[in-house]
Parts: sequence; structure tokens; C-alpha cells
Amino acid sequence: MQSEQQYIDLYNEAQGMIKQHSYDVLNKVRDKAFEDFKAQGFPTKKTERYKYTDIPKLFAPDYGLNLQRLEIPVSPYQSFKCDVPNLSTSLYFVVNDQFYTKQLPKAQLPEGVVVDSLSNAIQTHSEVIANHYAKLADTSKDGLTAFNTMLAQDGVFIYVPKGVKIDRTIQIVNILRSDVDLMVNRRVLIVVEEGAEVSMLFCDDSADDRNFLATQVIEAYVADNAKLELNCLEETHLKNVRISNVYIEQQRNSRVSHNVITLHNGTTRNTLDLVFRGEGSECFCNGCVIADRHQHIDNNTIINHAVGNCVSNQLYKYVLDDHAVGAFAGLIYVAKDAQKTLSHEVNQNLCAASTAHMYTQPMLEIYADDVQCDHGSTVGQLNDAALFYMQQRGIDKREAQLLLEFAFVNEVIDKMELVPLRDRLHHLVEKRFRGELDKCSCCKLCH
Repeated sequence: MQSEQQYIDLYNEAQGMIKQHSYDVLNKVRDKAFEDFKAQGFPTKKTERYKYTDIPKLFAPDYGLNLQRLEIPVSPYQSFKCDVPNLSTSLYFVVNDQFYTKQLPKAQLPEGVVVDSLSNAIQTHSEVIANHYAKLADTSKDGLTAFNTMLAQDGVFIYVPKGVKIDRTIQIVNILRSDVDLMVNRRVLIVVEEGAEVSMLFCDDSADDRNFLATQVIEAYVADNAKLELNCLEETHLKNVRISNVYIEQQRNSRVSHNVITLHNGTTRNTLDLVFRGEGSECFCNGCVIADRHQHIDNNTIINHAVGNCVSNQLYKYVLDDHAVGAFAGLIYVAKDAQKTLSHEVNQNLCAASTAHMYTQPMLEIYADDVQCDHGSTVGQLNDAALFYMQQRGIDKREAQLLLEFAFVNEVIDKMELVPLRDRLHHLVEKRFRGELDKCSCCKLCH
């Protein structure tokens, strides 16, 4: 409990300050989250879902926390841009764990749509927030979710009212900014009401060469006949630790697309828990990982078919080089009464070096008898015959390797619905394989 004790002591000493700089909806669940964290601690490698990542080790260093919510001196609209050519977005920023409100997008969202901090939205949508916050993210079942709930002081609220279909993608850029080693605890609440549609793009970036640890909990509620596309792109650096827990609930005839792309990172743990609560729903969950040096990426998913007549599709692909470590564990759970379930899960992995390691564990747990479910995984190296064939036609070996790796991950990118984002990712992935940092020319990180 050494890693946990410093945070238990911190909360005991600073809970008054934490609550003072937060809000009632968050504070009402904070003490229970603290008790749940004390009871569970950080998950260890003995915990089945976390056996591939040493979580306590990641939290052992002494990170600073901005519990007094001091303003961070940065103007993200001036210093950083994460533009996707030909993709018109409503662009918002989160600096560390604070929603940036000094300058907001000029483009108007449809009437009734809210993209704001939880603290501001509580003034107008307190009932919606109270009915949804910390309901999917059960602090009694996950020590990291309990930790985040215990310390998160604000968050982002996205609300799309009944029947509203947003044409413009909502883009949120998470920027890590600090002069000292820092921990941030982000919170996101997404509510998509009946018949509504929205696409979102979250970009994670680091603006300073410091040690960062970011925890994040996203709760997304997708009502009857609603549609949510949630894209998460990470381009941080080797000193960054990112732990993200995403919880999604789908109601009748809803559709969700969840895509997580890791291009640059240090250590990353992504958890996805998705549950079907209404029949006729469908989800597409895709992941793409490119890692080298000593990077570590662990994706863990549970798709819970609690009701019948739903469809789930998962495709995760990894390309690992040098001493990188990758892990994927995906469980498809089909409840007793969830008849007519269709589920497909694939994890394919390419180790470009013998020193790279991949752990893969696709799983099925089925209690219904009228289902069609399959799962599979592969781990291999580049095809020698294909390399030879390409070299015989004048392509040098390194270029042939890059082309094969690029073709391997394209299948995941091509499943993304936003065509401009898909085109941009093709460009970024090619740059990544060539060892080039493709940052916007307006970004001060490059200068």
C-alpha cells in the first residue's frame, strides 16, 4: 500500500481544499470514492484486468497536484493548434484538467447543445448532471476510477438534446502544461439524448518536457436511436503516463463508434466498458497502436451484451518495434437472455523486432444459446516473401517494411467514419513510421 498511502494521507489532509474548489455534484460522491479507494487500492498485476501493467509503480513518484485550481499561464489558441485539414470542428481546450473558457469557438452549436465545464453547466443542467455523474463509473469496482472520482474537481460536459444532429465535429484538445512534474485528473460526461447524433475527437498532447501522469474517466450515455462517434488520439511523449477509463451505455437502436489511436506515448492504459441496455443496438470499437523504444500500451475492453439482438465489432491492431510492450485483453460477455447476439472480436499484432513483446487475450463468456460470436488473435512478423517480392521490384528493404506496416494498420483507420480525420491519420501514421514528428507548423512545440 506504499503507493496508495501518500494519496490517502493527501486526501485526509486536503479534502477541505479539494471540496472547496469543486462543486456539490462531484463532492457528493467524493467521500465514498475515497473509502472505495482505501478498500481496493491501486490494482496490481494480480488483478486480472491489470496483469500487464504495473499500476502502483506508475503512481509511486511524487507528483504535484493543482488542488487550489490556480490558473495556468497558457493561451492554447495562440500556442497550439491541432487542425485536421478539410474537417470543420468546434475546437475546445482542456489545459491539464481545466476547461479553457477565456476564448470559445465562434461557430455556433445547434440550440440546446452544451459543451462546457461541469462547473458552469451545473448552473443550468444540474439535474442531468446529477442523474448521470459517477453512475456508470462505479467506484466500488475499480480502484483507478475511485482514485479519479476522489480527486477530480471539475470536468467537461457534453450534452446533445433530443433529436439534435450536430454536423460539425466537436474537437477537444487536452494539453498538459507545467513547469514541474504534475498529475491531472480529468473527467468527461457525455449525454446524447433520444434520436440525437454527435461526433467527437479528443486529442491528447503534452506542451512541456516534464513527467506527467493523467487519469481520465469518460462516461457516455447514448439514448434510444441516438448515435455517438468517439475518437481518441494520443500524441504525447515518453515521459507521459496516461490512464483512461471509458464507460459507455447504449439504449435501444443506438449506434456507437469508439476509435482509440496511440501514435506517441510513454505508458498508456486504456479501459473500455460498454454495456447494451436496449435491443437493436450496435457498436464498433477499434484501436491502432504504433510503438517503439520502451513504450508501453495496454488496451482492455469488456463488451457486455446484457440484452439480446445487439451487434458488437472489435478490431485492434498493434505495430511494435525496439523494446516496446503491447497488451490487449478483450472480453465479450453475453447474458443468459441476450439471444440473437452477434459479436466479432479480432486482435492482430506485428512485432517488427524480436525484442518487442505483445500479450493478447481475447475472451468469450456466453450464457445464451442462440448467438453468433467469434474471436481471434495473431502475433507475427513481416512476411519475408512479401519483402523479397517488393525488393525484386526495386523497392529497398526499409521502404518495403514501411509500406507493409502502413498497409497493416490501414484497416483500422479506414473504419473511421470521418473521412477528413481518416485522411489526416493516414498522413500521421506514415510520418510516425518514418520517425518524423508531424506537428502543426503553428505549434510552439516545434520551435
